[in-house]
Amino acid sequence: MDRRSFIGLGLSGFLILKNKNLYAINNHKSMLNKSKGETMSSKFELPPLPYAYDALEPYIDKWTMELHHTKHHQAYVNNLNKAIEGTEFADKSLEEIIANASRIPVAARNNGGGHWNHTFFWNIMKPNGGGFPVGELAEAINSTFGSFENFKKLFFDSAMGRFGSGWAWLIASDSKLVVASTPNQDNPLMDLAEVRGIPILGIDVWEHAYYLKYQNRRNEYIENWWNVVNWDAVNQNFLKAKNKR
Repeated sequence: MDRRSFIGLGLSGFLILKNKNLYAINNHKSMLNKSKGETMSSKFELPPLPYAYDALEPYIDKWTMELHHTKHHQAYVNNLNKAIEGTEFADKSLEEIIANASRIPVAARNNGGGHWNHTFFWNIMKPNGGGFPVGELAEAINSTFGSFENFKKLFFDSAMGRFGSGWAWLIASDSKLVVASTPNQDNPLMDLAEVRGIPILGIDVWEHAYYLKYQNRRNEYIENWWNVVNWDAVNQNFLKAKNKR
């Protein structure tokens, strides 16, 4: 064997040994992660916000949005994945999971609702929002509630009247619009909801949604929130609900 072949053979052996060592290290890390529960099912993931964290200021502040999204919503996603792992719901869609709220573990109900509700919430707000609904949605609101102002008052009362944590909703239920509220992270899509229907609009009245800026002034938060409502998205929700009837 000449010197060049000997060196090449030695180098090949070194690379093989190096790759084996890297594999062993990575495999060991993977096993450690599994033991720590870090490789839990990642079926559901935190969706990105459709705008910057400071985009809804001055009505909703940057710090609240960042904590709400990266901490609270992320926790719902993580805990939902853990709650459904190894169950019959592991391969179900989020809508299928929450629709069967009465049959799933409490952790899956709470965190599945939290994931769905917040994903919905981010998308019915936008920078420079507010104003008034238009088109068929405006007509439906006026015909159901008498006027947009009457609807806002009923919605405000529902949000203020929710004791503790929860949500207030405008929903399409049995071919009509209804204002309702739900406790905790429940929503009208759940089979155990007091008023069932398809959410059109919703506001989060958990304290973490407003307390950093408004403290105990939930009423002020609700009133200012109308300035960030994305009526285009709400109208699309209404039309989709209408087509499902």
